[in-house]
Amino acid sequence: MTLKPLGDNVVVKPIKEEMVKGGIIIPDTATERTEKGEVISVGTGKLLDNGTRKAIELKVGDKVLYSYSKKELKVDGQEFVIVSEEDILAIIV
Repeated sequence: MTLKPLGDNVVVKPIKEEMVKGGIIIPDTATERTEKGEVISVGTGKLLDNGTRKAIELKVGDKVLYSYSKKELKVDGQEFVIVSEEDILAIIV
């Protein structure tokens, strides 16, 4: 199945990193609310008042940091999140 987000939404596949400090695994509830992921698909961009669209600055394959406000879903056994472009904080270079 292929996911094609609408508007300024972006489909991201989370990058899970096990955080271990001194042999102790830190639970998800104690970690920061900023996450890493890989862009899988991008929408067509935000519709402006004049009827044009503002193009999304991301491309498929970009590694990004995104804020925790997201919509989680599972497709074909894989986890994805859908976030608005404005919830993408940075591209990891």
